[in-house]
Amino acid sequence: MAALDELPARIRAFIALDVNDEVAGAVDRLTAELRTPHDAINWVGGARLHLTLRFLGDAVDSLRLPRLVEELEKIAATIAPFVVRLHGTGAFPGLDRPRVLWIGLESAALIALAGRVETAAVAAGFDPERRPFAPHLTIARVREPHRFRAVRSAFEGCADRDFGTIEARAMTLYRSRLAPEGSSYQALAACGFGAPLRG
Repeated sequence: MAALDELPARIRAFIALDVNDEVAGAVDRLTAELRTPHDAINWVGGARLHLTLRFLGDAVDSLRLPRLVEELEKIAATIAPFVVRLHGTGAFPGLDRPRVLWIGLESAALIALAGRVETAAVAAGFDPERRPFAPHLTIARVREPHRFRAVRSAFEGCADRDFGTIEARAMTLYRSRLAPEGSSYQALAACGFGAPLRG
């Protein structure tokens, strides 16, 4: 973990749950099925997958992060680990001209947690999120939507596919660095869920 007081003044950051090997493997198999030469799609590899709870911004004031981590730790201490099911596929804003391809997430606990994380972010000085939380796992970014036609049929054929489950045991604050070969991520703080599992 990086020391929060050693960060640059501005960083790109987000809060997320990690993906396990089962789900990462299922996503990689889907990507292998769909990928075509020159498809103008940036596919997200298994090692770079995260279930994003809150994107904080491209130029976050690092001085706000210690307060945010304190708020996240308070939340985490009251939450028991929970299961998220990954099922189905879709696109934002839609399949006619997609920009993002995703796998759906099914978990009431995840939605509740995202709401609490949003409250914590605002309390730490971040602007409120303009859009409601849409539970999804981003698996690709489409650079040229018109080229998506070549893989659309195969992608739509996965609309009812299961991709496994994860047991969420912690949420992590990440720093993100953008690069032509893909983003890289640095964990800044992990907040483990501390409440006991309910029988």
